[in-house]
Amino acid sequence: MDHAQAPVLDALAAYHRAGRYAFTPPGHKQGRGADPRVRAVLGADTFRADVLATSGLDDRQTSGGFVAEAEELMAHAVGAEHAFFSTCGSSLSVKAAMLAVAGGRGELLVGRDAHKSVISGLILSGLRPRWVRPRWDGELHLAHPPSAAEVEACWERWPDAAGMLVTSPTPYGTCADLATIAEVCHQRGRPLIVDEAWGAHLPFHEDLPTWAMDAGADVCVVSVHKMGAGFEQGSVFHLQGDLVDPARLRACADLLATTSPNVLLYAAMDGWRRQMVEQGHGLLQSALDLAGDLRLAIDGLDGLRVMQDEFLGVEASHDLDRLQIVVDTAGLGISGYQAADWLREHAHLDMGMSDHRRISAQLTFADDSHTGQRLVTALQGLVDAAPALPSPTPVELPDPTALELETIALPRDAFFGPTEAVPPRGAVGRIAAEQLTPYPPGIPVALPGERINAAVVQYLLTGREAGMAIPDAADPDLATIRVART
Repeated sequence: MDHAQAPVLDALAAYHRAGRYAFTPPGHKQGRGADPRVRAVLGADTFRADVLATSGLDDRQTSGGFVAEAEELMAHAVGAEHAFFSTCGSSLSVKAAMLAVAGGRGELLVGRDAHKSVISGLILSGLRPRWVRPRWDGELHLAHPPSAAEVEACWERWPDAAGMLVTSPTPYGTCADLATIAEVCHQRGRPLIVDEAWGAHLPFHEDLPTWAMDAGADVCVVSVHKMGAGFEQGSVFHLQGDLVDPARLRACADLLATTSPNVLLYAAMDGWRRQMVEQGHGLLQSALDLAGDLRLAIDGLDGLRVMQDEFLGVEASHDLDRLQIVVDTAGLGISGYQAADWLREHAHLDMGMSDHRRISAQLTFADDSHTGQRLVTALQGLVDAAPALPSPTPVELPDPTALELETIALPRDAFFGPTEAVPPRGAVGRIAAEQLTPYPPGIPVALPGERINAAVVQYLLTGREAGMAIPDAADPDLATIRVART
């Protein structure tokens, strides 16, 4: 295929050359009606590019096929058989994949370190999750992806599950052994879904972790806006093999998707694919080289430690995306929450992730020596400022086994059933009716249908006091927790 093409971008350019005017939405009419103050911030070209995908960019029958052609080019670029664009983020894409594989009933094997969007999919679909335990690291207090052996054991226990869903890479950049997990699933004739939201760049350089399609996954969901060059909400789900019907997958996506997709998102994904095919390897090589230099420089700062070796190994993760630079701040005597807040306030830098002892810096091919040096300089400033910062509020971290809550009810039943809000201590022993998700990274601690224990409540309360954000709780301050009414 001719990857010099960018069908959506080319169609948008043709739209403007033709001088089209629309008596249709969007109501701003290519910015004519937008408040000048809004145009001054967003830019006139943003409004100019915001046109209808159908009866605008394309005709009312989409006979030009611009989006379909862009999807075919995307699939070809990464070695998938099909690619589907989503303008509602990977949160929609992963839900569509779950519905396509398991329908609205039955069971699905799911890594318990799944993103909150997966849990939302369970709630909406009514599926029964059969949890596959990640490898909890009690010392670091984080979850490594599930092992292939754990996946196989779960298949032995729940052989009627419709498929398996695993998250890889994690927000820390750690990766599962996808090739072996796919083989385990395929031995039973069941598909593997990979939530690879953090891995859109993986197909384009051999020194990055193995791309899910190359590892044998059946469906793979990527967020182009995370590690690519798309706008926020730009996502692609890829498909290969004969275990998932492509027509069914598209139909499930249509159930959830907007009928007013944003052409800007399509165009950015289309242009990013062309950029990666033509220049991606060199751009990613430069990013990897920069990441290597930064790891050494940051590791040389007193009190900071770049995490790498501890993420890899038999009892840890199979591989690591080294563009995610995770920095342990414990040597400075401060928490990751404090570090992230100081960097935002004093260095005007926003970090990718923070927890009780870590921060992370996400690098992409957009970074260079200038942005890298800015990071190192800011971290040196943090090192200098750390002695004057107050001692961090301690977070009471439960033993990993205490995080394995008992599932009592379907997530859907607990979420939509009768509920009540109770004080946190009163939630111990009760069935959660909401997600309680420290964010980032967005992995729920308690899910609808799980019995809440005292260790999890104490972890959330002390975490909240230390600076943890729990934005999806009905009460983000955690004065109350929503539980199933008894």
